[in-house]
Amino acid sequence: MSFDGIFTRAITNELSLALKGGRINKIQQPFPNELLMVIRANGKNHRLLLSIHPSYARVQLTNEVYENPNEPPMFCMLMRKHLEGFILEDISQISLDRMIVFEVKGRNELGDISCKQLIVEIMGRHSNIILVDKDRNMILDSIKHVSFAVNSHRAILPGQPYILPPAQDKVSPFDLNEEAILRTLDFNAGKLDQQLVSSFAGVSPLLAKEVVFQAGIANRVSLPKTFTTMFQKLKNYDYSPAITISKGKESFYLFPLEHLQGETKIFPSLSEMLDRYYFGKAERDRVKQKSSDLLRFMINEKEKNEKKIVKLKATFADAEKANEYQLYGELLTANLYAVTRGMKEVQVINYYDENGATIKIPLDPQKGPSDNAQRYFTKYQKAKTALEIVKQQIEKAEQEVGYFESLLQQVETASPRDIEEIREELIEEGYMKDRRKKQKKSQAKPLLDSYQATDGTEILVGKNNKQNDYLTNKVAARDEIWLHTKDIPGSHVVIRSRTPQEKTIIEAAELAAYFSKARTSSSVPVDFTLVRHVKKPSGAKPGFVIYDHQQTVFVTPTEEIVLQLKK
Repeated sequence: MSFDGIFTRAITNELSLALKGGRINKIQQPFPNELLMVIRANGKNHRLLLSIHPSYARVQLTNEVYENPNEPPMFCMLMRKHLEGFILEDISQISLDRMIVFEVKGRNELGDISCKQLIVEIMGRHSNIILVDKDRNMILDSIKHVSFAVNSHRAILPGQPYILPPAQDKVSPFDLNEEAILRTLDFNAGKLDQQLVSSFAGVSPLLAKEVVFQAGIANRVSLPKTFTTMFQKLKNYDYSPAITISKGKESFYLFPLEHLQGETKIFPSLSEMLDRYYFGKAERDRVKQKSSDLLRFMINEKEKNEKKIVKLKATFADAEKANEYQLYGELLTANLYAVTRGMKEVQVINYYDENGATIKIPLDPQKGPSDNAQRYFTKYQKAKTALEIVKQQIEKAEQEVGYFESLLQQVETASPRDIEEIREELIEEGYMKDRRKKQKKSQAKPLLDSYQATDGTEILVGKNNKQNDYLTNKVAARDEIWLHTKDIPGSHVVIRSRTPQEKTIIEAAELAAYFSKARTSSSVPVDFTLVRHVKKPSGAKPGFVIYDHQQTVFVTPTEEIVLQLKK
């Protein structure tokens, strides 16, 4: 657990320095379990994210842009009523628990001074955001309601008094000397990391493992010394936020985690680190939930067509015997005198062989000589016709497989809005029935992701077929640069410049590679050409184009380039 009590203390301090005294200008609720507040403080606007996502609960400043629903949820409306225009007077942590209290003050609709508390409890799937009337200690509302039937200790419901969760009665790790630590721990019992977690407030298993690791061969001398040294630095907010990547897994904390023995990246602030760590994670989780039925449908369609191709190729192999059937028919016709009813095979000279070799021809013993010859001519005609039909069916099935592979790739990088556009496309193409409530068809144009190259040039990215078609055929100018991964399903990318710098082309290519099936690969080939050389064949599937006059660059995509270029 990275977001422990000690980390909460640090993020509380960071938020307090940035937001204290600021005015709450705007409140949004982009998703059921997340609030976004725009706070004007120290001469600039800050975006404060409060998330109680069951897996990614956190509080941080963010630069991420979130899409908001057309109609704000009821909790968002209530928050706006009670907090918009209020001043954020203080931000504090309750003990060393993962609980942050935002103290706000302003005038209510009657013009009277009103003090409220916005309490964020970060407790995994039990996380909550609670608005409390401070003067009456009464809950005005919460993002999640919890009754006494669920929690016998307290109810989180409007009108109920706010009661803190049960205290754990652990010792604060700050201001302890080495002797106090020695008295607390039992070195003979072992499992020192678990003892640290159970004894000291705010200490997570992750931090405890780091303490034991840095202590080396943990004993009565090394561990207390390491512990006090580390916590003295943390007490003074002396830390270097870092993400450590070990065995493909990322972990973040207030400093590099040496016990993970992985690659480390340092960040200037906790919020920037959290933006990088959580980049796309919560959104991909939401997309996964929202697109589960789509994924099953697309995977089934892809597998169905793959099985169809196997059967068709077997049929094609049989149909390729057409010339053999013709040869048998002609040789039988020339040797009718040598065939009698009841024969199972006949051996005749092959007149088409330069050496005059003989050939065995299987016969139907129940048919006469002419009927056997005619049987082979009939099979020849059927096989000849089947060759062309089966070839067309194989090509069509292969196109279907490619189409669904591209859709599956698009889901990997899709936002919830993108998923709805993919669903609409499948309905429009006749693959799915529209089971949604009938509503007026939206005339809104697809929204494209916009990025900014290092030199300031705008780069547009389409993340599904609707967006790709709109970008390439409607938005892009004929002399702008168009990019796509070479022979790999992916996004259409356009550089809004006729003469981009080489670095801009590389950056756009990295975006094209990231938003493709090869996003986790290295040295990905990306083609680029002028938009004028990109054509959509008549009757082609959505998003499908052909192009020429292309050049190719090889790039390795990373999340860093997406974060760096995002506008």
